[in-house]
Amino acid sequence: MPQRVALVSCVKSKLAAPTAAKDLYTSALFRGMRAYAEIVADAWYILSAEHGLLDPERTTAPYERTLNRMPAAERAAWAGTVKKRLEGVLPIGADVVMLAGERYREHLIPFLKARGHRVEIPLEGLPLGRQLRELNRLTRSND
Repeated sequence: MPQRVALVSCVKSKLAAPTAAKDLYTSALFRGMRAYAEIVADAWYILSAEHGLLDPERTTAPYERTLNRMPAAERAAWAGTVKKRLEGVLPIGADVVMLAGERYREHLIPFLKARGHRVEIPLEGLPLGRQLRELNRLTRSND
C-alpha cells in the first residue's frame, strides 16, 4: 500500500509568539485540517506562504504573508521552492492529500501528478462553512 502524505495550507490566525508550526495556526479550519491529516496520512507538512514547506515540528515565528495576495509570478516562485522540498520528502508513489486552497494548489498539483502521485483534494470547491463540516465528517468517519 502506498504511503499517504498530507499537505495542509497555512491560515491567517496565528499565535503571537514562535512555536511548533503545527501549533502556530489557530483557526478552526487549520485545526480541522490538521486533525484529518494526522488521521489519514503517514506524514504531513504545512504549505506556508512565508516559509514554503514546513515540518509541523519546526519552531516558527508568526508572519503576515498569504498566497492569496501574491502576484502570479511570486506564487510560481513560491511553488518552485516548495517543489524542491517535496522532491526530498515525498516517497516515490506516495498518495498526496491536498488540504489547501486553489492558490496553494495551482502549481503543485500538475507537478505531483507528473511525478506519478495520486492526489486527493477532499475539500475542493467547498465554501468555508462546508469545509469545516466536511472535515468534521471525514475525521469522524476515519477515526
